[in-house]
Amino acid sequence: MRTFELTYPHNLEVMNIPETVTAIGFFDGVHRGHQKVIKSAIMEAKERKMESAVITFHPHPSVVLRKGNHQVKYITTMKEKTRIIKELGVDRLYIIEFSKELSKLSPQEFIDHFIIGLNIKHLVAGFDYTFGHKGSGNMMNISNYSREAFTYTTIAKVMSENDKVSSTRIRKLLEDGEVEEANYLLNRPFRLDGLVIKGDQRGREIGYPTANLKVDPDLLLPKQGIYAVKVLYNNEILNGMANIGTNPTFTEDKEDLSVEVNILDYKKELYGEELTVEWYKFMRDEEKFDSVQELIDQIDMDEKNIRNYFAER
Repeated sequence: MRTFELTYPHNLEVMNIPETVTAIGFFDGVHRGHQKVIKSAIMEAKERKMESAVITFHPHPSVVLRKGNHQVKYITTMKEKTRIIKELGVDRLYIIEFSKELSKLSPQEFIDHFIIGLNIKHLVAGFDYTFGHKGSGNMMNISNYSREAFTYTTIAKVMSENDKVSSTRIRKLLEDGEVEEANYLLNRPFRLDGLVIKGDQRGREIGYPTANLKVDPDLLLPKQGIYAVKVLYNNEILNGMANIGTNPTFTEDKEDLSVEVNILDYKKELYGEELTVEWYKFMRDEEKFDSVQELIDQIDMDEKNIRNYFAER
């Protein structure tokens, strides 16, 4: 997959761009609904003997348009989003930088520059996709702006349990610790990448050494607590237990969350290595214990429960 990072205005020459069938959207999470849009574009491209493409945006429009320091927590980093889109079999990825200048484009200007101007012959988008200033362009009125240069397909909402599959819904599930349901809607385990950095090494002292992960500050973390996870490292898939929290037994008034992973039956040093963690099940809330021994006893029980969980899968 070839990846192109574009700003407005981009400098690609339309005569040098192959004709494509393109899926367009923000695609945070690349969930089941997004996958239907992208797979529809891939299928259409094969039928037309064209390349398939995806257009996505970064950062989220609300980061640019809201006043003050508004932060959005993403379900997928751009690195993760790119990985998933590549695995789906897309030929080209356009990452458009969302800016105030871009937000002021009329629907016609947007279509002319980023659809017709990228030699897109068929566009695929979800029913709720909007474009142009204040979202005034949409899949109901897109024919007004197409100049008959391309055709388009609108994908209806994808439902699960009588509710729409959406990034907002998945974000709420993760915030509530409902990772199993979130994973179903994502069509894969929620995952994050993290660099192993030095922590306070208390885990080592109590017999449960942990990899303390430095993660992207813009990434959404699931609810605080203990989780059953799998760790992808060095072409291995390892079972583990993870804690998202503040370690209240040892620290008071700590606000910054840490992500720590104990890899079961693994003793090697990992400082400076990058791990990928897949989240499978919320086991319990983080607690403050009256003694270190109470904490150790609980971690012993957590390990037993997590081993049983993976043994039964």
